[in-house]
Amino acid sequence: MTDYLTLLSFGPKGWSDEIFNGILVTVSLGLATLPFGLLLGFFLALGINSKEPTIRAASKIFTTIFRGLPELLTLFIVYYGGQILINMLFQKLFGMTVEVNSFIAGMIALAFVFSSYASEVFLSAFKGINQGQYEGAFALGLTRSKTMRLIILPQLIKLALPGLSNLWLVLLKETSLVSLITLVDTMRMTGLAARNTKEAFLFFSLACLIYLALTFLSSIGLEKIEKRVNRGEVRS
Repeated sequence: MTDYLTLLSFGPKGWSDEIFNGILVTVSLGLATLPFGLLLGFFLALGINSKEPTIRAASKIFTTIFRGLPELLTLFIVYYGGQILINMLFQKLFGMTVEVNSFIAGMIALAFVFSSYASEVFLSAFKGINQGQYEGAFALGLTRSKTMRLIILPQLIKLALPGLSNLWLVLLKETSLVSLITLVDTMRMTGLAARNTKEAFLFFSLACLIYLALTFLSSIGLEKIEKRVNRGEVRS
């Protein structure tokens, strides 16, 4: 037990400093990915609902691809494929090579996957809004952008929130994949600790507890957000 406490302590003999930094990277990656994934998912939903065939087809192809590919494969394509394309471009323009940041690559890959699923949530939410809402706004003389901002979006958020909450929890777990492209997140640091100390059960159990704690805290936060969004709603 004393050895375990030493391994889990802060300082030169323990691994808690490194694992705590890994937790910060995990949370930072999830929070950085979320707004981009939500925004892209919203525009994909608008694209799928578009009357323009080209935009509708492109949006459907994007969502089909990134829902069909395994998340790990998407991560590798963005990280290694993006690195090749960027280096080809920089070599041609500036005669130099650059290294793709693993945090940015992970954020882009996870945002692509998140947005492809979020678009389906937004599409379902759009279907839950009565067509009369659009007609009423048109009758009042509101422009399309004002109709979307003042009337549709507040209802859309309320309808989409449960589905988006589930996607956030999935995203939080999927951040563990970035450990495979050398980003020092929770999973990578606990894995390094397990290999160096030969205490795999201890550190992988700790990783389980960390992800469960993050999920629990997220659930509490999401529940508070949902209550705030639904405040004033009369329930039968």
